[in-house]
Amino acid sequence: MNDAMLQTILLVAIILVAVSLTGVVLLQRSEGGALGMGGGPSGFMTARGAGNLLTKVTWVLAALLFGLTIILTVVGN
Repeated sequence: MNDAMLQTILLVAIILVAVSLTGVVLLQRSEGGALGMGGGPSGFMTARGAGNLLTKVTWVLAALLFGLTIILTVVGN
């Protein structure tokens, strides 16, 4: 496997993780009162367990994104 193919695979993986991370962040309940939005119990997935799961998934995806970008940088040089 040459470097160009590995870079392409890593780039596709980074894009998939970034899109997944964006989706998970958008699913989370708003904690702040920015612009008078969010914070009420009527939102989607408001259970404490679902919030904890989404928080853990967010951390895992963020760490994966960070690691993949570092690997892509090392392979690219």
